[in-house]
Amino acid sequence: MLPLSLLHTAAGHPLLVELKNGETFNGHLVNCDNWMNLTLREVIQTSPDGDRFWRLPECYIRGNTIKYLNVPEEIVDMVKEDEAKARQARRGRENGYNNRGRGQNRGRGGQNHRGGSGGQRGGGNMGSRA
Repeated sequence: MLPLSLLHTAAGHPLLVELKNGETFNGHLVNCDNWMNLTLREVIQTSPDGDRFWRLPECYIRGNTIKYLNVPEEIVDMVKEDEAKARQARRGRENGYNNRGRGQNRGRGGQNHRGGSGGQRGGGNMGSRA
């Protein structure tokens, strides 16, 4: 299970984020990019000591400051189900007609499906020059 696929699935769900400096953010995940930068809504920020709290309508967290993420178990289950479905779909394609195998209708040689002038370069009659 890849972290980014987990985060993309968690969009719209609650998430706990702890930063390297000890601050925590509890909120609903809005967006996540490839660098694990997060946008949260309806956020409660807690100081590193745990003695101060702030309510924020929205916040942006840079991915390289994150120590860990706490994702609800239901999201993890959803990702596992999605991966199982994708794995089965891949197996179906591998065993089906879509798998041509090795050396069949690949590269140069064999049947020419491009049409043209019978394989001569330059086309047409090579003997006469006008």
